[in-house]
Amino acid sequence: MRWFFLFLLFLIGFYYFAPSPPPPSPVEQPKTDGHVLTEPKATAGIVSLIGRPAQEAKKQLGEPERIDPSAYGYDWWVYSRHSESYVQIGVLHGKVVTALVGGEKVNVEPFAVGQRLQTIFQTMPVLSNIEIKLSSGTYRFELSEQDYSSRPVVKVGDAYAQLYIDRFTGSVAAVRLMDAETFVKLQPYELVYRGRLPTVAPLSEEEQRNVDAANAKQIFDWTNLLRHRYGLSSLMWDDQAATAAAKHSRDMHDNQFFSHESPQYGDLSQRLGVLNISFQLAGENIAAHQVDGVEATIGWLNSEKHREVMLNEEFTYLGVGVYEDYYTQNFFTPL
Repeated sequence: MRWFFLFLLFLIGFYYFAPSPPPPSPVEQPKTDGHVLTEPKATAGIVSLIGRPAQEAKKQLGEPERIDPSAYGYDWWVYSRHSESYVQIGVLHGKVVTALVGGEKVNVEPFAVGQRLQTIFQTMPVLSNIEIKLSSGTYRFELSEQDYSSRPVVKVGDAYAQLYIDRFTGSVAAVRLMDAETFVKLQPYELVYRGRLPTVAPLSEEEQRNVDAANAKQIFDWTNLLRHRYGLSSLMWDDQAATAAAKHSRDMHDNQFFSHESPQYGDLSQRLGVLNISFQLAGENIAAHQVDGVEATIGWLNSEKHREVMLNEEFTYLGVGVYEDYYTQNFFTPL
């Protein structure tokens, strides 16, 4: 029986982070019989907080469960108590500059988590290119065909909404909101610019490790959020599995490879065994060069084999390890 599980582990570990071809999605704004689609507005909810003082977020949402650092200068105020109301508010210099919405009951009008992509294309202008003018220069982002169908952008007032689409259901999995400067900092699409790029102060070693730990926590939160969405039980955090995951992320970073098998430390079974983790079933997801841990998690959701691992009902434990822009999830079910 154990050999069966090891064979299953080998099959899971064979797949790298390469998104599967998406189901058919609109790649052009549909015709509207002469009706002009107008830019949507938001007078309430999370979208209306972008650019506003952080205290307004507290009035609307209360005190955050925790505050996480990010690699982009802002702090994440994380509201994670209930998956259906999960939201992260990015605060820089006392102002809301970004937000990440995953909870299906969060007011993120004119959008909604779970909303069909077709509805968005039919009711509001979706941008295929974005030009942003700041005092530091002019920035033009071009969306590829895949971007346009899986990470489309809609402008709402002074905010930009990046809609993460679950390509297996054709619905909105999450919404990332940004002001113009944050959009340029994150550089989420192919960019041509004139001027200079807004920079973020380099992080110290300690600051970077704190950001890594924050990304690991957020990946854990979002994994359970998505499991709840699909009717699965929550995973429990395991420190030893997290240690194994962190070591693998650092190993990939330091030795410049991207694989489930380390030239020095071996495959997942070997890496878990060194830490005396006994399992009947184990699996691993890896990602690299994503904007942050949340984007890595949505990427796994949109890759067939990674989605199968993340939404496997038999797993009970998860450890997450991040090293700069390398991300590893180690799942297992103990003996």
